[in-house]
Amino acid sequence: MEHDVENTLVPGETDCRSALQDALRYPLIDALANRRSRRFSLGATLPGGALAYKSKRAPLPLTTTEEAALAFAAAGINGFALGDLPFQEGNLPEGGGGNVIATLTGRTGASADAVHSTALFVINDSGTYLLKRPQDFTLDDIETLARLAEGHRFEQVYEKMRIKIRDGRTIIEKRVPLTFPFNKWSTNLAGSTYFLPVCELTSMYINVLLSTFDEQMAMFLLDERAKFQPPGIKRFGISQGGRLHDDPDDNRVASILAIETIIVEFMLAEQAFMVHNLSLMEQAMGLGGWTHFASAQETTWFEALGFKLGSQRLSQIMHAGPLQRFIMRLKGADRSYPHPLGLTLNGVDLIKPFCPPYYRSMEDAVLAFLKHKRTSVTGAALRDTFSGSWKDPAAVQASIPKFSDECIAATIAYCTYVYETYGKFPAYFGPLRTTLAHQAHHLDLDFYDTFYHPGAYTETQKSHQHRWHGAP
Repeated sequence: MEHDVENTLVPGETDCRSALQDALRYPLIDALANRRSRRFSLGATLPGGALAYKSKRAPLPLTTTEEAALAFAAAGINGFALGDLPFQEGNLPEGGGGNVIATLTGRTGASADAVHSTALFVINDSGTYLLKRPQDFTLDDIETLARLAEGHRFEQVYEKMRIKIRDGRTIIEKRVPLTFPFNKWSTNLAGSTYFLPVCELTSMYINVLLSTFDEQMAMFLLDERAKFQPPGIKRFGISQGGRLHDDPDDNRVASILAIETIIVEFMLAEQAFMVHNLSLMEQAMGLGGWTHFASAQETTWFEALGFKLGSQRLSQIMHAGPLQRFIMRLKGADRSYPHPLGLTLNGVDLIKPFCPPYYRSMEDAVLAFLKHKRTSVTGAALRDTFSGSWKDPAAVQASIPKFSDECIAATIAYCTYVYETYGKFPAYFGPLRTTLAHQAHHLDLDFYDTFYHPGAYTETQKSHQHRWHGAP
């Protein structure tokens, strides 16, 4: 029996659902033109300077309807990806490689190779939640969620996607430099909804490596911290009888740092898509909000959310030799630096990177990712009940080549080298990373009326506050 949204709304939700209908008719071009960071929320206090101001009203949390619409904008599942890629090179040499696609599911924010490894935490006064990713659902679930979204049943989508991690708002200490001085007054305030994306890097890393070592690219990698020696893949180079281009003059040689930087840039783009979608939805709904830095270099947020932690010694980071390691430890300089590993709740791994301790070895992790990739692609390809999928999925599926044994062996050798040498995977960044956060809230229009010319907010914000939340 279908869930009756209207009969389960808390007081005020029915009005907000009507407001949501207004938002659904809001022109995209207007959302782009009027998008702004609007930081001053109900209940806030801006501490000093010419804009010093204390709100005269109490914080007002977002309703479930408002929060659900924002969650969909940021990380909603919208069906199957098209997979419109060349799975074979045909008459274009080195023009194939479409098997880089990791899944055939789609999301409101783009994901390189449809890996979709960015998880989104939603934090409010009542609780801290994790939104499940496409890979956490069955194909039937994907179709159900997509059809609910098509019908704008965002509350039902939200209910099916979110997992409660804990009661109450998760907070971290607002200390410089993890929180910039100018952000301390306005970050993660009571009444706000705080969106925190967390990137799981290992799945994208392994997927990119499979493409890197595939026949279409056949690139070679070097370890810049080990005098530019091959990281476990020497035997796969052309000079050793393999097929990877290990001659620098071929322009297919890169370093570990170079490829890991690409991985992080790919994943940061996913975070950016999420928070930008939030900004556009906020404008359409008449809410305020802003994007900011969220402590990428330390484990503060991960500890607060309950992630499992690992550690890496400074000597590993430096790739120090035996003598240097001995001297560092003798002087007490070989410090240990923590990094997040994964998230487990009640014995269930909610965020599980493809690396130890979740797998016995990097070989097991690579093979597990390949199984996930093949299962995801094959499963989705054999379904044509969703309007965005192929008309003849069996024919397309038959044309998708498997990665060669040599490609897989090179990927395993490289990943094993990185993990065993540096004690984490990726070597520079670890398996999990957060860089951006976004806060959504109800605006205190009095602040803007006091200090700004008309136009600091639009009729959309004014209408939202006056019609649905009783602003004076």
